[in-house]
Amino acid sequence: MEKSSISKRVRAFRKLKGLTQLELSEKTAISIAVIGSIERGTRKPDEQVLTKIAGVLGISLEELQGAE
Repeated sequence: MEKSSISKRVRAFRKLKGLTQLELSEKTAISIAVIGSIERGTRKPDEQVLTKIAGVLGISLEELQGAE
């Protein structure tokens, strides 16, 4: 399965903020398994999940979603 733009962006912004998957998981209350599958591109997150992730990363939902 080809990685989606959103999976690449979640991973890139997480790394820019210096967070591990575990730290992002704890801060968003989203399981680490879900975070990992989003970053691998095997799970497409809904808007609620993306909003939580964007909030923790300190970016807007639009920034996280990029131009898809």
